[in-house]
Amino acid sequence: MKNISIDAVTKSLPTPDNTKIERPRNAPDGFGNMLRGAINKVEHDHNLANRSIEELAMNKGKEIHRTMIEMEKAEISFKLLMQVRNKIVSAYETIMRMPV
Repeated sequence: MKNISIDAVTKSLPTPDNTKIERPRNAPDGFGNMLRGAINKVEHDHNLANRSIEELAMNKGKEIHRTMIEMEKAEISFKLLMQVRNKIVSAYETIMRMPV
C-alpha cells in the first residue's frame, strides 16, 4: 500500500481565487464538510491497516485474514477518494472553460 499523505490529496484539488462564499448560520453541512469527512475516513482506514500490519508482524494475536481485509478496505476507500477527486477536478475544469 502506498503511503500518501492526505495533504498531498487536498493540495491537488483546485481552489477558487480568494472567493469566499458565506453560508447561512442554519444551513446544513455542505459539500466541503462531506469531502473533509470522507478524507478523514480514508485516513482512519489507512492508519487502521498500518496498525494491523504492525500487530501481525509483531505476532500480537492478529489474524492474517483480518489484516488483509483491513488493507483491502483502506485501498478501496483510497481508490474511491481518488475517483471522486478526479470527478471534482474534471467538473471544475469544465466550469472554467464555460464562456461567461
